[in-house]
Amino acid sequence: MSILSKKSLIASAMVGSLALTASTFASADELTELQKAEAQTFKNSARSQAKINNIYEQTLTLLAEYRNTVDEAEILSDYNDHVQRMVDGQKANIKSLEKQIAGIDKTKQGVVPLMYKMIDTLDQFINADIPVNIDARRDRVQGLRDVMDDSNVTVSEQFRLVLEAFEIEANYGTVFAAYQGELDLDGQKITVDFLHMGRIAFVAQSLDMKNAWVWNNETRAWEKLGDEYLKPITDGIRMARNQLTKDLTKLPVFAAGAK
Repeated sequence: MSILSKKSLIASAMVGSLALTASTFASADELTELQKAEAQTFKNSARSQAKINNIYEQTLTLLAEYRNTVDEAEILSDYNDHVQRMVDGQKANIKSLEKQIAGIDKTKQGVVPLMYKMIDTLDQFINADIPVNIDARRDRVQGLRDVMDDSNVTVSEQFRLVLEAFEIEANYGTVFAAYQGELDLDGQKITVDFLHMGRIAFVAQSLDMKNAWVWNNETRAWEKLGDEYLKPITDGIRMARNQLTKDLTKLPVFAAGAK
């Protein structure tokens, strides 16, 4: 083999070696790029998975909020139905009250004249009755007349006071009581003890217990009693004041309307 041929072989070998080296370098670069690409892919995949996880968690949160909202909406709907029923009931009550209020004026038109008649009747009754606590009873009637003229007093309160006065008058028929007052005898006033047993008996006795009188409702005057009534009346006064045990006693009787 000639020297030229050897040189050519050596050159070819070197070229081949260089070519292999270059190929090896090229493969290493590609591997590096591939590794970088895979790493980037992993990173991108991790980011995507994180986004998916975040979206999933947000979805769960939104789902829970949705369910709570649905539950609250159902509760609110039930409550609204309840409130609506209450409002409907109140409207019905308001309409009923409006009807009642509309009828108040008509009621007043009937009640007010009735109260005036009741007061007049009460006044006439007191003047015809035995004069027990007569001043207080007449003052009560006058008070009722004053109340009827007072615009600050409601009709219902006026009516209550009228009924109360009638009740007080009714109680006089059952009371056994004694009180001190003045007796007018022929223009002369004498301090006495009055004793009344309902409307059955109404008597008076001087404070020295030496004189006694009985009210005659027919003659509308006081009549002198005999001495036999002095002790029974004294005992009766003491019984009424709880100074003596209640027992039978003899009292003169002039009932209202008796003849």
